[in-house]
Amino acid sequence: MTRPGEHDFPVRSATDIYSGRVMALRSDRVVMPGGRVATREILEHPGAVAVVAVDERSRVRMLLQYRHAVRRRLWELPAGLLDVAGEDPAVTADRELTEEAGLSARDWAVLLDVVPSPGFSDESVRIFLARDLVEKPRPDMGDDEEADLELRWVPIADAVGMVFSGEIVNAVSCAGLLAARAALAGEFTPRPVDAEWADRPFRFARRADE
Repeated sequence: MTRPGEHDFPVRSATDIYSGRVMALRSDRVVMPGGRVATREILEHPGAVAVVAVDERSRVRMLLQYRHAVRRRLWELPAGLLDVAGEDPAVTADRELTEEAGLSARDWAVLLDVVPSPGFSDESVRIFLARDLVEKPRPDMGDDEEADLELRWVPIADAVGMVFSGEIVNAVSCAGLLAARAALAGEFTPRPVDAEWADRPFRFARRADE
């Protein structure tokens, strides 16, 4: 047996269970430190971006959007999947900011990279800070959930209060708002938009090429 921290968890075999439009599910047989082979079900995700868009009055653009998995509307940041092959995540973020929030931005930085559920999914989300905002018309989003969005400007201090009161429960939005408050207070400097993204997932995207 290897010493703690040295085992590399080799995959004995991988079996596809399901592949859909926005996710896939596979079953890996993984060698554990003691030699036992265990099954780990992994949800493959295309990756995503989210945006904390802050205006000159320190207000953040929030969306109230229906989420069917929890059967209710949630307050969230503008966000979207990395579903355009080879697209720069910052370009995806700017497009999603326009489509969902009716904004664009001239000043971009990386706040956080988060993996919301690493116990069973390779999902990773890059959260951007967007400033120097410009109002833009939202495109026609058809008749899906996005057609029912409610948009609101919320002072960032109030948005952080909504995190702690339980009004905002989306994990990416919670992390992004807390990080943005710290960045705007000068507690740390956000990274450049082309900063390395170590955990950006690619396996789901490669399925389209197979």
